[in-house]
Amino acid sequence: MNRFSLPHLGIGVGLRTRHYQHILEREPAVDWFEIISENYLQTQGRPLYYLDRVAERYPIVMHGVGLSIGSSAPLDGDYLRELKALHDRVRAPWLSDHLCWTGIAAQNTHDLLPLPYTEEALWHVVQRVREVQAFMDAPLLLENPSTYLELEDSIMPEWEFLSAVAREADCGLLLDVNNVYVSAFNHGFDAQTYLAGLPKDRIVQLHVSGHTHCGTHLVDTHIGPVIDPVWQLLGQAQRLSGASVLLEWDAEIPDFEATHAEALRARAYMGARS
Repeated sequence: MNRFSLPHLGIGVGLRTRHYQHILEREPAVDWFEIISENYLQTQGRPLYYLDRVAERYPIVMHGVGLSIGSSAPLDGDYLRELKALHDRVRAPWLSDHLCWTGIAAQNTHDLLPLPYTEEALWHVVQRVREVQAFMDAPLLLENPSTYLELEDSIMPEWEFLSAVAREADCGLLLDVNNVYVSAFNHGFDAQTYLAGLPKDRIVQLHVSGHTHCGTHLVDTHIGPVIDPVWQLLGQAQRLSGASVLLEWDAEIPDFEATHAEALRARAYMGARS
């Protein structure tokens, strides 16, 4: 259903170190895996050995945290060359990163920092997305991050900004429904309004995960299990977009069977096949 004719992969799981041996020994019936791109850059050892073995058996999609698409610092040419080599190595149908910035002046905060949603920032991001897609010769999806503050300079809501970037840069979207839920709680907007404001034919992939309730705010910790309202939002988004679904579980990770079983709960909300 997406405008790029990218494949529907089904229901996937994030590839994590503690599951390597199980996957290679048991070859579980998983539709696909998503990798954190940076875990396989600047290394020639164990991570790439296992990645190559998994990529022989399953489709692999790349998800990054280091592109810093919103930064005013120049795009990192060395990083992009490594990213392209990894993309070609695993034959990923697409790669993704976040609508954020992560640092400036060669300093990395190792966090996904929010942008001001202004016209100036919009065109800055659009130009950089165009450059990345041209260099990679592959589709780039931008993910909505979870946020914990809003910038006073913003003149539009996040969903309008993200939609405009996708249209003007002709890129896809990775819609993280947990991030929508988290940010909606933190900032007091309606998650349904966010979902309704996105171009559905540009949503190629969906993320779903758990979060931590801290009383006054939610934190996107990627600790499962996923709560029912987030699953319901996932079901709505998937039925509207037909997008591939990926469960993220990044802390307090259970064994593979439990992780995969949590991912397959998506079936009950969207009627997906795996």
